[in-house]
Amino acid sequence: MMLRPPNILTIAGSDSGGGAGIQADLKTVMALGGYGLSVITALTAQNGLGVDGIHAVDPDFAVLQLKTLLKAFPVAAAKTGMMFSAEIIDAVSPVLNKQKFPLVVDPVCVSQSGSRLLQEEAVSALKERLVPGCTLLTPNRPEAELLAEMSITCIDEAVTAGEKLLALGAKAVLVKGGHMDGGILITDILCVAGETPKMLPQAKVETSNTHGTGCTLSAAIATGLGRGLPLQVAVTKAQEYLNLALRKSYAPGEGCGPVNHAAASLK
Repeated sequence: MMLRPPNILTIAGSDSGGGAGIQADLKTVMALGGYGLSVITALTAQNGLGVDGIHAVDPDFAVLQLKTLLKAFPVAAAKTGMMFSAEIIDAVSPVLNKQKFPLVVDPVCVSQSGSRLLQEEAVSALKERLVPGCTLLTPNRPEAELLAEMSITCIDEAVTAGEKLLALGAKAVLVKGGHMDGGILITDILCVAGETPKMLPQAKVETSNTHGTGCTLSAAIATGLGRGLPLQVAVTKAQEYLNLALRKSYAPGEGCGPVNHAAASLK
């Protein structure tokens, strides 16, 4: 008998280029055996060259999307991505905070091309409303520097940042190493409250097709958690999936290409 896939919810912005945001999340969830649900926080006009425009949804409509889904679908795990404004965070977080399923918070602040995806005034709302109590926070180096209010130039400083972010109330923090200078390895650091930080290295993939890496990793972790995997196992399996997707990536158009979400199904 075929087991029913777990329902995995993503709350994020739409990427019209298909490589990041809601589109990347849903591709990842399906590739890893989940059923994807979505709450769209913003529409973007973007491609591999950059973001030409952002249209945020009304906060009340974001909440309506979320409540409508929760009425009909048992959610096994969720993730947040681009939340864009303090108003959207303030509206959505009270509903999310009442739920019992695992929540991965990907603090999307800036796009791969440098466009701002989280308004400056929304940073405090993210730290105060979404981070406390979340199952896992997944900042890259610039995001960790912003949220922890410190510079990160080495592994030891990344660990310190992770511990500072735990103090905000997250149950665990994964400080991603993709923006760190390194050799043949990329090392993510998993900090869990009350535990020694764990170094989780992966082989570095030389490619310019890195659009949507953060979205893909956080969606993969949420899918693993929704399937009942322990946190560290969900993280390492998500790393393996992303590494493969990077190795088989290509550019479907001009500019920075996305990772290949279908990589696991290719021979």
